[in-house]
Amino acid sequence: MHIIQQKLLELSKNENLAKLSLRDMARSIGMPNESPQKIKHHVLQLQKKGFLTIDRIKGVMGRTTGEPSWSKGFLQKTSKLFSIPIIGVANCGPATIYAEQNFQGFLRTSSKLIGRSSPKGLYAIKADGSSMNRAEIDGKRIEDGDFVIINSEDVNATTGEVVLAIIDDRAIIKRFIDDRKNGQIVLKADSSYDYEPIYLHPDDEFFINGKVIGVIKGS
Repeated sequence: MHIIQQKLLELSKNENLAKLSLRDMARSIGMPNESPQKIKHHVLQLQKKGFLTIDRIKGVMGRTTGEPSWSKGFLQKTSKLFSIPIIGVANCGPATIYAEQNFQGFLRTSSKLIGRSSPKGLYAIKADGSSMNRAEIDGKRIEDGDFVIINSEDVNATTGEVVLAIIDDRAIIKRFIDDRKNGQIVLKADSSYDYEPIYLHPDDEFFINGKVIGVIKGS
């Protein structure tokens, strides 16, 4: 989940978002310079995912007491199959695809392909591009059109791990290199083609939204 959505959910525990302006929300989550349109986008995403209901006319806000309705399918384990939500496309080249797109359905897959006893915290992203076609996850390379399985509960990346990173609200799959000794973080391609790395300052606004833990080959 995007950091702004996390902050808005936390704010909703104590404030009625239906009665707050977008600028008030931005100030309340410690992001006073964030654009109202961006705040609005993330409020809408929370509503689409079932975390919140907001009626500005009546000034009424509701919060889910359990898991959001759209996610119930992937939290329910069957004996053989998982239902893992597909939430958009991540670029395997330059960071050009929005990270947060509309929920696109479920990926039905065997638990044996994922190597997990539970699908909790997992989601799928469709890979777009070839910059990670040499990266192997359990013997499978990440190629254009594959479904990449992300563990959203593991965001503490170490050097060499393949992650889904968010830069300027856009998603990108890259190999994480912690080069803080030189004052930088590197997001590196692992490809048979020549892709330039992305160099970030440790204080730049970027997020690790989870580690890649599996690949389901696209047809």
